[in-house]
Amino acid sequence: MKRRPYILPTIISSQFACTSLWFAGNAIVDDLAIKTGLGAEIIGYVLSSVNLGFIIGTLVFAALMIADRYPPSRVFMICALLAAACNLLLLSNTVTTSLLILGRFGSGFFLAGIYPVGMKIAADYYESGLGKALGFLVGALVFGTAFPYLMGGTTWGNNYTVIIKATSGLAVFGGFLLWILVPNGPFRKPSKQLQLKAGPALFKIAGFRKATLGYFGHMWELYAFWAFTPLAIQTFNNLNEASLSVPMWTGITIALGGLSCILGGFLSEQFGSYKVATSSLVVSGAFCLLSPLLFQLPPLLFLFGWCIWGMAVTADSPQFSNMVASAVAPEFKGTGLTLVNCIGFAISIVSIQLLSFSAEKINPSYVFLILLVGPALGTAYLLKKNTYL
Repeated sequence: MKRRPYILPTIISSQFACTSLWFAGNAIVDDLAIKTGLGAEIIGYVLSSVNLGFIIGTLVFAALMIADRYPPSRVFMICALLAAACNLLLLSNTVTTSLLILGRFGSGFFLAGIYPVGMKIAADYYESGLGKALGFLVGALVFGTAFPYLMGGTTWGNNYTVIIKATSGLAVFGGFLLWILVPNGPFRKPSKQLQLKAGPALFKIAGFRKATLGYFGHMWELYAFWAFTPLAIQTFNNLNEASLSVPMWTGITIALGGLSCILGGFLSEQFGSYKVATSSLVVSGAFCLLSPLLFQLPPLLFLFGWCIWGMAVTADSPQFSNMVASAVAPEFKGTGLTLVNCIGFAISIVSIQLLSFSAEKINPSYVFLILLVGPALGTAYLLKKNTYL
C-alpha cells in the first residue's frame, strides 16, 4: 500500500483538534470556581479528574486491546464524539462539583481513545522515521493543550462558554476528519483474539521496560508543570509587582513545547530517540532544581527561562513513545502505548495533587522543586549500563 502524503497532516490536525479538550476546564477555572464555590483546590480537581478518567480509560482500552483489535480510526472518531459530549456538560446552568468532575472525567476517559490511538495509527503508517512522525503528532497534542489558554488570553476568553463550544466543535471535526481520510495503515497487524495478560508481559522486554521507566519520570513532571504554570506566573506577578498575562503566557509556554517536540523529532533522525529523550530529561530536571531562582529574575528573563523549561519538559515525550513502540511486536503496539500512558498519567495525578497541597502550605516559588524527583529517577534509570534494545 502506497503511503498517501496527506495521512500524517490529517493525523496531526485531528490530534490537535481533539486534544484541545484536555485543558479546556483549566483555561476557564476561574469561572468554574465561581459556579461551583470551590477555592484554589479546583485546579487539582479539574486536571486530576481528566487524568483519572484517562487512566481508567487507558486501563480499559489496554486490557481489552481495543486499538489492536478494532479499526483505530473508527475508535478515534467514536471517542472524539463522546469526549466532546462530556465537555459540553460544563455549559450547564448549574455546574455542581459532581457535574464538573463527571464532565472532566468523561472527557479524560474518551481521550484514551484519541491520544494513544493516534500514536498507534501513526505507527501503522511509519515503520521507519516513527520518531520524527511522533514528534509532529505529540507536538499537535501540545498545541491542542495550549489552545484553550491562548483563547483565554484573547477577547474570546471573556465568555468561557465560547472556549467550551470551540473545543467541543474542534473535537467533533477532528474525529470525523480522521475517520474519513485515514484508513488502516499498511503496517497494521490486528490482534486476532483478546489476550488479557499481553500488557503485563510487555514489561519482560528490556527495551520496553527501560523506555517506560524513563517516561514515568517525564510524566511526574510534565502535567504538573503545565497545570501550575498559571500559578507560577501569578506568583511572579505578586512577588515582583508585574502584570504578565497569565492565560496568554501559559498558552505560549505550552505551545512552545509543541515546537520542541517537532524539533526533537528531527534531531532523533540524527542522534536517535534515546539520546534526545535523555538530554531533554536532564535539561528539564536542571530547571526543576533552579526553579526558585527564576522568580528572582527580571520579567523578560523569567519568561525566557520558563519558556525554555516548557520546551525541555515536552521534547522527550514523542521519543519515549517511539522507544516504547519500537520495543514491541506490531500487533501489540497499541496495547503497549496505551498501557504506558495509563501508568504515566496515574503518576501525574500524584505529582499534581502533591503540588496542589504544597502550594497551600509553602511559598509557591519553591513547590516546583518537588518535580525534580521524576527527571532525576528517570535519568538515573536511562543511564544505567544495561543494553537498551
